[in-house]
Amino acid sequence: MPQVLKRSFYARDPVTVARELLGALLVHQSPSGRTIGRIVETEAYLATGDSACHASRGPTPRNTSMFGPPGLAYVYSIHSRYCLNTVTEAKGVPSAVLIRALEPVSGLEFMQVRRGTEKLRDLCRGPARLCEAFGIDRRFDGHKLYVAESLWVEAGAPVADEQIAVTPRIGVTSAHDLLLRFTDRDSVFLSRPVPKLVQSMR
Repeated sequence: MPQVLKRSFYARDPVTVARELLGALLVHQSPSGRTIGRIVETEAYLATGDSACHASRGPTPRNTSMFGPPGLAYVYSIHSRYCLNTVTEAKGVPSAVLIRALEPVSGLEFMQVRRGTEKLRDLCRGPARLCEAFGIDRRFDGHKLYVAESLWVEAGAPVADEQIAVTPRIGVTSAHDLLLRFTDRDSVFLSRPVPKLVQSMR
């Protein structure tokens, strides 16, 4: 039986959660069918000392979910598209992990229709693309990802430390030097290739 990641999985620091989400499976059950993708790229956003975190200036109507209990989805819009995060740590500590890229596993036909392309590599290569492929929007903001209902995360095959590459985050306007992007190094589904000289988890 598939094992849904428990709330306790997310009740840890975002760096640990970002690393251990690699290899896990994002599942969306919609009326049209089920889509599944393997997580191959994540980014951690810290509650303190991270000016790129959406909650760095305090709570707003947009980031309310980040201050909630661990395991909630934090979905925000950017240029009329959406990005999916998992809330981490204790309630009131606004940290999160952005899911940046997936390897499509199941329900490819639904992803292709939503994305308007048949190119497998381009279905979920980037946070906005994967949300479009999975039909994720602001309606899922605050959704419990640890409950197998509509949208959830299941355990998958963990990515070995030597296979994980750690780099600066992509597209942030500040805190550029923080090494908080985690990738399955050799995946062809990453939003951006890993530079040749990067830090390894080993």
